[in-house]
Amino acid sequence: MVRQKLLILYSATPMLTDRVGAWTLYDATGKEHHTTGDSEEPPYPSVFAAMQDGWRVIQFPAQFPAYPGMELTTSYLRWEFVLEKLEEV
Repeated sequence: MVRQKLLILYSATPMLTDRVGAWTLYDATGKEHHTTGDSEEPPYPSVFAAMQDGWRVIQFPAQFPAYPGMELTTSYLRWEFVLEKLEEV
């Protein structure tokens, strides 16, 4: 039986090779159990490193133009990449 794992990586820029600053992992295989803030280090230093380990990118971040006067406004994390890996259970 195959189960899906999802890895959501938030990069510093839209570049696949840039550093990861935040992340979330959802494991439907039941092998790993994670929660927000449960580690200091990201599972991969970049999105590209995750791809090299077999993760498939299924969503790239949308690039929206900056609105004048909004440069210092806090909002959601912009550069979200959604990755998937299928594993046997």
